Amino acid sequence: MSDYVPTADNDLLVWFDHFLTQISTDTAIAPFDLKALTAANADFHAKIAHVNDAAALAKQATADKEASHGYLESLVRAEVRRIKARSTYNDGQGAQLGIVGARNSRDLSTTRPELSGTDHTNGVVSISFSKYNSDGVNIYSKRDNDADWVLLNRANISPFMDLRPLLQIGNPELRDYCAIYVLKDKEIGHYSDEVVVNCTP
Repeated sequence: MSDYVPTADNDLLVWFDHFLTQISTDTAIAPFDLKALTAANADFHAKIAHVNDAAALAKQATADKEASHGYLESLVRAEVRRIKARSTYNDGQGAQLGIVGARNSRDLSTTRPELSGTDHTNGVVSISFSKYNSDGVNIYSKRDNDADWVLLNRANISPFMDLRPLLQIGNPELRDYCAIYVLKDKEIGHYSDEVVVNCTP
């Protein structure tokens, strides 16, 4: 027989509420025990609400940061385009301003991305990758409920932020990641080594 106490937090909340309602009229249960159960139920509700709020705040903070990053970069790139369009612009000015990209001549057909992952709690993971002369990378992931690798997105700028919530709020999970270079909308080269990230609540 399976355990009667649910494992998932939300399922346990529903089960515990029902259990407490049913035993609250049982006069054979000691008042002290009923009081302890009621207090434990209230505390668990409060802790789950706190976890949910924290997860929502972390997700919003990451989204706000990404939006700020994108806005800043769009302003910089627009200004650099105007600078480079001047008739007086030269490579020396570009080097002085730091607006000349490094030239990479790596053969993408024979190489693989270098990948690393960082856990930011509550399901938020940053995936850093090497880009070289590619257009970006396709990032794949696999976790407990995935039968195979799932394409998360194409990332043109490192790091890529995986903002998926945890499968079970409050429970840690392991996520596998890998990536492959993309050039002219086609995957090229070899898949990266797998990176495993332990996502903590």
